[in-house]
Amino acid sequence: LLAADLVFMLPVVNELARKLGHTLACAEDAARLLEQGELVGVMPEGFKGLGKPFADRYKLQRFGRGGFVSTALRAGTPIVPCSIVGAEEIYPMIGNAKTVARLLGFPYFPLTPTFPWLGPLGAIPLPTKWTIQFGEPIPTDGYPPEAAEDPMLMFNLTDQVREQIQHTLYKLLVQRRSVFF
Repeated sequence: LLAADLVFMLPVVNELARKLGHTLACAEDAARLLEQGELVGVMPEGFKGLGKPFADRYKLQRFGRGGFVSTALRAGTPIVPCSIVGAEEIYPMIGNAKTVARLLGFPYFPLTPTFPWLGPLGAIPLPTKWTIQFGEPIPTDGYPPEAAEDPMLMFNLTDQVREQIQHTLYKLLVQRRSVFF
């Protein structure tokens, strides 16, 4: 997975992320991995997706500037949309301590029903059932390399990925019996 700078600045998280194979979320690292034939995971919502309130769970946020589409176009690799249901309930964010976040240099500081009230125990995730579904690959090999510079194509492909993921999320949510099983 590509991870934000913040992940690599946190002492314990940095080491864990590296051991799990994460790398810096930048076009150069993504391009290098794709050239080596590696699978690259991207979270196009970024911190906007992680830091949204519980009431907005499963409502996808804007997908940044489409860097993942540009990288896929340059490499000629398909984009495989991935929808995950269950992840957005493990830490239900009911508030955001913006002042604390600013002091710590974080994009947000979540307040959940258990964190920070229960201290370290509040960081234990709720035991939700996850469903992960991969969508139909969106081919990019039919475009010339300079297509990565076309803002309309970038917008259209980014929107296509976002819409496919959002539609699948809604479908999976309707099929789900319970958050926990």
